[in-house]
Amino acid sequence: MGFLLRLSGLIDGLNEHVGKAVYWLVLAAVLVSSGNATIRYTFDTSSNAWLELQWYLFSAVFILCAGYTLRHNQHIRIDIINSRFPKPVRVWIDIIGGLLFLLPMTVIIMVLSWPVFVDSFQRHEISSNAGGLLKWPFKLIVPVGFCLLALQGISEVIKRIGYLAGMAPDPTATAHAHGEESHAK
Repeated sequence: MGFLLRLSGLIDGLNEHVGKAVYWLVLAAVLVSSGNATIRYTFDTSSNAWLELQWYLFSAVFILCAGYTLRHNQHIRIDIINSRFPKPVRVWIDIIGGLLFLLPMTVIIMVLSWPVFVDSFQRHEISSNAGGLLKWPFKLIVPVGFCLLALQGISEVIKRIGYLAGMAPDPTATAHAHGEESHAK
């Protein structure tokens, strides 16, 4: 179990670094969006490339930060029902949900999105819009983002099993304090 908990720590670190690096894509998207609007209204001209870049950046933030969001327990869940159960039951719900729903879904999306990326890359696919951008970089973000989410799902299952075995701290305590309780202050 010690090896698995160390592996979980490495996965957590990976998603933490990716999440913090992707923060900068938000700034880039805002700058692209405001720059495009300024140019459009000032000079009455624009480019589809700027609009597409804006969409790609926003989409990349959501897809690449899914693992980071799961790591910090900020994903959507039904806490009204879940909170009524004792802690061990909630942990088991997380384990079963991760193994039966999250991991199969992420693997299916990775498997199905990889050939789409490869085809786009091999064809050097470009947007059909005038002045459009290459499509394959964005299509690569999908399997990469879901891979990061799958890895984080594995990490979360490991941490919860470690918690139930008495070998790891409560994985939801620090994540929960980082999220909702910090907003209440």
